[in-house]
Amino acid sequence: MTPAIETRQVTKIFRTRWRRKEIRAVDGVSLRVEPGVIYGLLGPNGAGKTTFVKMLLSVVRPTSGNARVFGCDVSISWARDKIGYLPENHRFPTHLTGAEMLDFYAALSGMRTGERRRRIAELLDALDLSRWAGVRLKRYSKGMLQRLGLAQALMHSPSLLILDEPSDGVDPVGRLRIREILKELEARGVTIFINSHLLNEVEQLCRQVAILDRGRVVLTGKVSELTSGQSYCLRSPNVPEQLAETVKARASGFAATDGMYEFHFLDRNSANAAVDLLRGQGCVIDSLLRTRSTLEEVFMRTLNA
Repeated sequence: MTPAIETRQVTKIFRTRWRRKEIRAVDGVSLRVEPGVIYGLLGPNGAGKTTFVKMLLSVVRPTSGNARVFGCDVSISWARDKIGYLPENHRFPTHLTGAEMLDFYAALSGMRTGERRRRIAELLDALDLSRWAGVRLKRYSKGMLQRLGLAQALMHSPSLLILDEPSDGVDPVGRLRIREILKELEARGVTIFINSHLLNEVEQLCRQVAILDRGRVVLTGKVSELTSGQSYCLRSPNVPEQLAETVKARASGFAATDGMYEFHFLDRNSANAAVDLLRGQGCVIDSLLRTRSTLEEVFMRTLNA
């Protein structure tokens, strides 16, 4: 089966005038994304994720290597007809209404008038924006603009959807609706490639992920397999601040809500040592549970290795 995305040793080198330095934004990345899956691209700031996405769209040309979409080189213009794209920090003309903006971008993609009208109504309804269709974009919130941006990317019913931080600024209800829509698209065979920092969202959505660091792929795999390792979750209420900081420094993850402290550990000995420390200071242990590793824990272990 022809992969939806395939890159072979893609490298992008930026040359700066200052001291004539070279920056390898992407360094020999080879990825294969099968059709009909949701695939996540992860990495810290500056890892090369956005540059990689821009090479898939032929906005940036690779210094070496090649990238293909459904078997076609991305440098061929019609190869990109199958792609819908939502960039990070997009800017739409604020003098247009939501419906006018969608109509404008749909026309650019070659859609006929009748088809545009039907699709605009359908997508505005799906993303809970119908009552805002006639309102100018300058009155939209950031979350509403993000949902409208997703509608723009979906207008021409693409086979490949590339999303750069799709849930940025969206409230929990909006994120849930976006997840539902993306899952529906996956069920219909649409390939979705997501670049995101929201690891919890990625874990819920993606079947497979790749982690980039300093322009290189440092880990790839199925989410279910990467998170199959065991970890331990320790919960204790009302832990003194200084003691909480001590335990937190030894933990792989930490959260605190309404006086309940939650510490995550990657092995049983570390969890038991934390129990001893907390009990020695008179703290109550609410629970100690063995859990699956989260994608965030996998991500941090990989970058700290």
